[in-house]
Amino acid sequence: MPFALLASTFATVFLAELGDKTQLAIVSISGTSNRPGAVFAGSATALVLASLVGAAAGGSLSSVIPTDGLQLAAAAGFLIIGGRLILRSGAASREDADTPAP
Repeated sequence: MPFALLASTFATVFLAELGDKTQLAIVSISGTSNRPGAVFAGSATALVLASLVGAAAGGSLSSVIPTDGLQLAAAAGFLIIGGRLILRSGAASREDADTPAP
């Protein structure tokens, strides 16, 4: 197994997962449970299975669609999602500004 690929994948996923919705959900579940080991085991298994699906799908798709096309589609998807979030945030800010204070 190529160590450099393993290390870069680990670092990327680890940094991407810090502070995201999944981690906040785990903190929330763990706060309502006195079994943090079970929460860890469940969340770790879910993340491993989700990663397996992503890796399998990426490997399968790359045999049909060129890698550059997959990267372009992923980048476009993230740009669309980001743009929609920015627009939605701006609309929410304008609505808050139009609402009179109580």
